[in-house]
Amino acid sequence: MTLAILALVLVSAGLHPFREFFIKSSPTPEGVSLSVNINVGVLSAVHLAVSGVDPLSAIEVWPLALISGLGVMVIFLGILRILRHGDLSIYYPIIRSSPLFVVVVGFFLLGQRYDFTLILGVALVLVGSFLLQYRPGARFFSQPRTLALAILVMCAHGMITLVDAEAMKSVEPMAFLFLEFVFVIPAMTIVLIITRPAGRTVYHHLFIGWVQTPFSFFISGLTSYVSYYLILMAFQMGANVASVSSVRQISIPLSVVLGGLILKEARMSSRLGWSLLLAAGVVLIIFSK
Repeated sequence: MTLAILALVLVSAGLHPFREFFIKSSPTPEGVSLSVNINVGVLSAVHLAVSGVDPLSAIEVWPLALISGLGVMVIFLGILRILRHGDLSIYYPIIRSSPLFVVVVGFFLLGQRYDFTLILGVALVLVGSFLLQYRPGARFFSQPRTLALAILVMCAHGMITLVDAEAMKSVEPMAFLFLEFVFVIPAMTIVLIITRPAGRTVYHHLFIGWVQTPFSFFISGLTSYVSYYLILMAFQMGANVASVSSVRQISIPLSVVLGGLILKEARMSSRLGWSLLLAAGVVLIIFSK
């Protein structure tokens, strides 16, 4: 992994936890989720206009944009449901285990081969990620539907990673994002309206946050767009998919620090200790061939 690609992935990972932070801390998490998607769509359109890239240039890969968009919807809707019915600290390790999905699919279905150093690095990242978020005494099988949903979200993460990397072989990142969110925004809006709680208006369910907490609604979308765009740039530069997916796990210790300092979550010292194991895995990935 080159230093340029590493820098892009690390900055992207540093921005990623803010989306989950704002969703978790918002009284209208569905509204934050929709605002993230709207912001990404609008910002990609602005980026296209400023850069002069043809907004229709990604039409040639529209099936990939559609698949990626469906994956985005699964992730957002899945996280919303997990937050509502389960403890995120239990299921987040599963959700973020997409490097395992990427390596398995890449090896068995795409014919990719990985050296031992990279595989060991991925393993250390996954173990470190799990132990960072694991809560002693947590019972994974007490909510089998939530567990199944977490596995589905993990697979969606991995699928998006593989699809996006393929798309970046032929199109510009902002054009791909624009096309993708042309699909996502209306579909997400319809699903969130249909599934809103009885007696709650569409305005209070999805849009009141633009009035009450406009900063969080905008910043969550801005950081998501920049984070997503930087990852697509890394793929465009030829980054190894499994390496990128694993190095992005560095966002987990960052989320631990964010949770400890702002949300006053417990077990900061032990979690920071396990983050060293994750960091060791990242180092191995960086220096793998």
